Amino acid sequence: MKKALALFLAILMASALCLSGCGNSDTLVLNVYNWGEYISDGSEGSYDTVNEFEKWYQETYGQKVKVNYTTFASNEDMYSKLSSGAVSYDVVIPSDYMIARMAEENMLLPLNYENIPNYQNIDDSFKGLYYDPEAKYTVPYAYGIIGVIYNANEVEEADTGSWDLLWNEKYADKILQFNNSRDAFGMAMYKLGLDVNSEETTVWDTAYEELLKQRPFVYSFVMDEIYNMMESGEAAIGAYYAGDYFTMKDAQAEGVDLQFYYPERTNYYVDAMCIPTCCQNQALAESFINFMLSEDAAIANAQYTYYASPNKVVYENAGYQEEMGEEAMNVLYGKVEDFTTQYNENAYRNLKPETLDYINALWETVKIN
Repeated sequence: MKKALALFLAILMASALCLSGCGNSDTLVLNVYNWGEYISDGSEGSYDTVNEFEKWYQETYGQKVKVNYTTFASNEDMYSKLSSGAVSYDVVIPSDYMIARMAEENMLLPLNYENIPNYQNIDDSFKGLYYDPEAKYTVPYAYGIIGVIYNANEVEEADTGSWDLLWNEKYADKILQFNNSRDAFGMAMYKLGLDVNSEETTVWDTAYEELLKQRPFVYSFVMDEIYNMMESGEAAIGAYYAGDYFTMKDAQAEGVDLQFYYPERTNYYVDAMCIPTCCQNQALAESFINFMLSEDAAIANAQYTYYASPNKVVYENAGYQEEMGEEAMNVLYGKVEDFTTQYNENAYRNLKPETLDYINALWETVKIN
């Protein structure tokens, strides 16, 4: 009965989302699906992006709009929910490799860039990358590099600098691992010098064996949970996205000294705004994307998330540079000159469905071992 009731409620919710997006009331509804902690939300006096968009839209078009803003923890979770057809979203912000998969499976709508004039603010280095070679479906939102975060009060500096730290039994039960197959396998493959985009099962088998070696030392598999665990000192080592290091460092408890480094080989990624085929109001969605590229919103979101921005009005802004500070600018933008080369060499690509199925099967075995 509980399952049946849950299914009934899910159908009602999906129907409500669909109907509300069609603009059948005095207030338009926009359904946005984004990563957690990935937009300036008005907390602690910060710029409230969603609220500011709602106000801007009504002032500009004389029409009220309500943004339903929900979050996901991983690309795979986002893909699973969208591909099920049970919900409708108007704007989603996946990572590059997942965008490539969604485009290949006809899950994305081509953008009308005439409705997104602020697209001119995006640096040309971030246009036409492999996941959207014709710049047809996406507007880059943020980019970055995965690195290793560690508590210097518990981890010896001599042990840092490479992926080996996350396999060091000296720190057993203090190590966190990604709770998604792509990043976890990627970590093992970068460590071993393997091709993270290989379609050969034997290559993934090798990475699988490496993850099994690490498994006894892993305290927990995490996504957003890493924030509390690293900030509090519950865990001492974890690989995560560079921008999140600064969020954790700002909130670290007394006695915790979080530090960061990039291993020699690691994932370079771009997250981009796009519109799924289930969108109920494409013009409204494009207005939201255009607003996200405006100076106030773009700078506020970059400051709040600590992620590197491909938007020129952000990283060229002297006030932004001063606010972020020298360490953040060096970590986030220090490798930007070599970004395209490293991105082309190391970024995750879209893999064949059969390869993904094989990886996911191995991954489930890793977690239960």
